[in-house]
Amino acid sequence: MKRPKVVITDCDQGSIEEEKAVFSEFGADLDLAQMVNEEEIVARCYDADGLIIQYAPITRGVLERLARCKVISRYGVGVDTIDLQAATEFGVIVANVLDYCVDEVSDQTLALFLCLVRKVILLDRSIRSGTWDFRVAIPIHRLNGMTYGIVGCGKIGQGIARRVSVFGLRVIGYDPYLTEAPGIQMVPLERLLAESDFISIHCSLTESSHHLFRRDQFRMMGRKPLVMNLARGAVVDEAALIEALEKGWIGGAGLDVLETEPPDSESPLMRREDVILTPHIGFYSEESKSELKRRTAENVTSVFMGKLPDSVVNKEVVGRSRAGL
Repeated sequence: MKRPKVVITDCDQGSIEEEKAVFSEFGADLDLAQMVNEEEIVARCYDADGLIIQYAPITRGVLERLARCKVISRYGVGVDTIDLQAATEFGVIVANVLDYCVDEVSDQTLALFLCLVRKVILLDRSIRSGTWDFRVAIPIHRLNGMTYGIVGCGKIGQGIARRVSVFGLRVIGYDPYLTEAPGIQMVPLERLLAESDFISIHCSLTESSHHLFRRDQFRMMGRKPLVMNLARGAVVDEAALIEALEKGWIGGAGLDVLETEPPDSESPLMRREDVILTPHIGFYSEESKSELKRRTAENVTSVFMGKLPDSVVNKEVVGRSRAGL
């Protein structure tokens, strides 16, 4: 019996030891590449039974030429580089790893939040440039009694709510897919924008959430909030964000994700003292990285063993997939 072939299209995780261990135990051939070009993907993966991807574009044009592919598993949560409709039409199961970095993203959000509120980076830079004076950070306000708004109230949003509530903050949230979430008062987006002193973004990137935060949304922010994005860069219109900072509609920004990564060195975001940038690191800890790699590989072996992965993104494919699942 022919051994299944699995191709890792691209991976910036340093090594694939966890993946090798999973597929070695199962008895599959694993092929590691570094491809972001569609033609390269087709040439290397045309006979693959499964794919593991990170950033590679899996378009309709790619999918229609991968006649053997039964499953695509993504390192992480977002699947915006995969044409889900085409995958469903061709019977390809798309899986992700939903909750591997809940603590890490929640902690990163809290770190950005506190650094912005207490102006930690500004003060550090000031001291290093020769100024020992707390007044460079004036004003700083007490957190107790203020309002924290969460956009995207899934497991990460709920993790944020647990963390920030200990500061005496009122926590409100918006999520089009949820009517309630523990520790969060659910409100319409317009109300969240108007009432929040702090806003953090944790929603998936979809057609409807692309540029969810545009000029109009920033203009609705009545309290000049600090805004943090740890979702996907394209959820926020970057030009509108820059305008909001320049015109004082918001008080500052903490960004772990950007529309263009890495940012252009000439971007106004690079020069602003009221902006903190981190390099899409919210997902990372040594533990979460290892868990992600193992679970991404297990999604594929589950399909080969005749079982659905824990998290199927294109649920419409169930019952009519190439894998017979």
